[in-house]
Amino acid sequence: MSISDTSAQDVALQPKSNRILYLGSVGILGAIALAVWLFAPLVQRWAMAQDAVSGERLRTAQVTRGDFVRDISVQGRVVAAVSPTLYATQTGTVTFEVESGDSVHAGQVLAVIDSPEIQNQLLQEKSQLSSLQVELERQRITTRQQQLENQKSEDAATIDLTAARRELNRAEQAFTQGALTEVDYNKAQDDLQTAELLHRHALLDTELDNERLEFELQTSQLRVEQQELLVADITRQVDELNILSPVSGIVGNLAVQQKTNVSKNQAILSVVDLTAFEVEVQISESYADDLAIGMQAEVRATGQLIDATLIAVSPEIIDNQVTGRVRFNDLVPEGLRQNQRLTTRILLEEKFDVLMVQRGQFFDSGNGRVAYVIDNGVAHRRAISTGATSLNSIEILDGLAPGDTIIVSSTDTFNGADTVLIN
Repeated sequence: MSISDTSAQDVALQPKSNRILYLGSVGILGAIALAVWLFAPLVQRWAMAQDAVSGERLRTAQVTRGDFVRDISVQGRVVAAVSPTLYATQTGTVTFEVESGDSVHAGQVLAVIDSPEIQNQLLQEKSQLSSLQVELERQRITTRQQQLENQKSEDAATIDLTAARRELNRAEQAFTQGALTEVDYNKAQDDLQTAELLHRHALLDTELDNERLEFELQTSQLRVEQQELLVADITRQVDELNILSPVSGIVGNLAVQQKTNVSKNQAILSVVDLTAFEVEVQISESYADDLAIGMQAEVRATGQLIDATLIAVSPEIIDNQVTGRVRFNDLVPEGLRQNQRLTTRILLEEKFDVLMVQRGQFFDSGNGRVAYVIDNGVAHRRAISTGATSLNSIEILDGLAPGDTIIVSSTDTFNGADTVLIN
């Protein structure tokens, strides 16, 4: 009995051709050569780089030439440009006519102070004024009477002088004709001299007395005017018992309670003018030397940029900051509220046709003296010199050229490497 085998299932194979083996070897060598050609620059960059980072973690910018604007961005709060505080003008009891937050207009009565002392003083001074005015009128009547008496004396002296002259003429004629003795003639001459002397004295007395009367009348008039000024001043003080609003706006805080007895010059309430707002900004002391009154500014409010001007800078530094005031150039935008926070941009300097690059964390990482310039996927460390800085740009003085691409993100992870491969 014979056992069957698997010879019937066997298939005879032809031996592989050396040509196929040769072609396979050539293909493999070609693939290796292509890979070497493709990856040779990468290998070369790996060889020359001291460190490697992912490109997704980096932010780059190109060095350009243009107009450079140096500015700073600060936070500010809206304050009322006009917010007067009103004070009590006299001692008394205050009665408020408005409440805190009420809208008021200029000239409106906000509060009334009841001061019986000053009101009583006004009545007394008015009575004194009336008395002085009556005395002045009496003095005028007395003056006119005395002037009439003086005029009467002067007229009588004039008549006596005329009569003495006439009597002397008759005496001269009679003495010439021998009808009058020399003694009577001399007496007529003496009478004329006496009349002339009395007439002259009467004129002088009248003039002097008129001056006295005029002086007394003027003195009375001055007393009346002085009293009128005193009454006017006290009247003003009484009128000031009605505290009026100096501006149109809203009532601020009430410093005292209703019906409180207040003293003179004590704060009563404040009024806020809502039509005149300014922005109070806090600026780092590092920019204090660069600030100047009149600098242009931009305030972002109600979704738009509004032109403004820096109008004041505090002369002192508090908590490493200086305080400034910014005023809107045009009308105050609607919708502003006191103490509202706004972002303000102050323009410090403007330069034209300068080399600059976008601002980034590389400036702080290298203290403004180092930048990494990207060339063919490798960042090369280069020493640079920087000038002025702004919110968005940095002025380049030396070390870079227009068109250079540098890393503007933080370079702290490079650890000072001269070359860094960017994956």
